[in-house]
Amino acid sequence: MSAPILGAVIVDHTPDFPPKTPPPPKRPISPPRPETSLAGTARARMQVRNRRSANWSLEAAAWSPKKASAHVLGRLHEWGYREADQAAADLTELLVRTAVADGGRRVSVHLADQNRQALIVALSHRPGLAVADDPVLPELTGLGAVSCGTDTAEDGRRVWAVLDL
Repeated sequence: MSAPILGAVIVDHTPDFPPKTPPPPKRPISPPRPETSLAGTARARMQVRNRRSANWSLEAAAWSPKKASAHVLGRLHEWGYREADQAAADLTELLVRTAVADGGRRVSVHLADQNRQALIVALSHRPGLAVADDPVLPELTGLGAVSCGTDTAEDGRRVWAVLDL
C-alpha cells in the first residue's frame, strides 16, 4: 500500500467535451416481416372472414376427381353438412375433371363455406390458356350449382361452383 501524499487535493474532473456517441443507423429500422402461413398445404385449416376453408393439391391424373370428391365430402362432413353429399361429389368430380383436361401437371381444389353454401374451385395450374365459352357451365348448373363460372388467371384456369347445403 502506498502512503497518502500530504497536501494532495482530490478534484472531481469533468471533461470539456461530451462523451462519444455512436453514429445513427444508415437506414431506418424496418418492422418485422409478417410470418408466412402453411395455407397451401393439404392439411391447412384457416378462417377467412367468417367462413371456413380448405384446399388440396393433387396430381393431374385420371384418379384425381374421385380423390378430390372424397376430400371435399370429408371436410363438409367435419363442418356438419351431410344433406348435399351426392351433389357435392358430382360437382367436385366435374370441376376437377375439367381442370385435369387442361393438361397441367397438378390441380388444386379449394373449398369454403358461408351461410349454408359451399364454394368449390378447381384450378388447373397451366398458364397461357385462352378464355373460352365453356360447355361445362350448363352441366354444373344441371348438377345443382346455384352459381358457377370459369376464368383464367396467370396460374391457370379456374372453374368454380356454389352449392346450397
